[in-house]
Amino acid sequence: MKKKLYILAMVVCLVVFCVSAFQLIRYYLEARESDKGFEQLTAIVEQARQQVPIEQEPETEDGEEEPGIDPRDQAILDAYQELHQQNEDMIGWITVEGTKVDYPVMYTPENPNFYLDHNFEKEEDRYGVPYVAEHCDIEKPSDNLIIYGHHMKNGSMFTGLMNYRDQDFYEEHKTIQFDTLEERAQYEIVTVFITTVYDEVGFRYYEFTDAQDAAEFDQYIDQCKRLSLYDTGVTAEYGDKLITLSTCEYSNKNGRLVVVAKKID
Repeated sequence: MKKKLYILAMVVCLVVFCVSAFQLIRYYLEARESDKGFEQLTAIVEQARQQVPIEQEPETEDGEEEPGIDPRDQAILDAYQELHQQNEDMIGWITVEGTKVDYPVMYTPENPNFYLDHNFEKEEDRYGVPYVAEHCDIEKPSDNLIIYGHHMKNGSMFTGLMNYRDQDFYEEHKTIQFDTLEERAQYEIVTVFITTVYDEVGFRYYEFTDAQDAAEFDQYIDQCKRLSLYDTGVTAEYGDKLITLSTCEYSNKNGRLVVVAKKID
């Protein structure tokens, strides 16, 4: 009897091991496939980042320099247009130095969470693609564009934002690059905080897109800064354009780590 129980226990352990190994291998393969897809997209943008040298601003007939877009920036914008032709849901590109965050940004207001579990090719994929919340207006644009991205175990998507829990990391990476299809732009980080969602105690940062007046804008910024993990010494004023980056944070149930930044000239 004991021998049968021993054999049964061994069989159960073997089954559990095989299932766990299968899941681990599947996770690795899915992660690798996801990375390969984004590497192809990034390669197009990276080539544009490097291929055009700095050139002198074009001159007018009287010999004065005429303001114009840096040819390197134009090359990058052209690269975004190339990717946009592949998928018209793409509305921009986000990059955070010192992390793996270097991805296209999607927008599907008619199907809000489509890219929560679909890749750039619109195939089902648990890694998804960073995307703008449906109640934001990207054309206007809204005072605040909210961008969601997964916190993945392999360090992809918005996992790198977790580095901003450390003030030392922030001190070395104070800006975020968020480009649209028409404009390259940098955003200066205003605050980093942790909160919860889907409950009565968490800060509903995800509801703020446009302020009716300066008081409403200031109220949003004040609440963000009250929750801030540290003082950045930076604030925002009514009229500034913001981006709010949001990803899961696992120290709390339904926790979120949030980075708020303002557009700078």
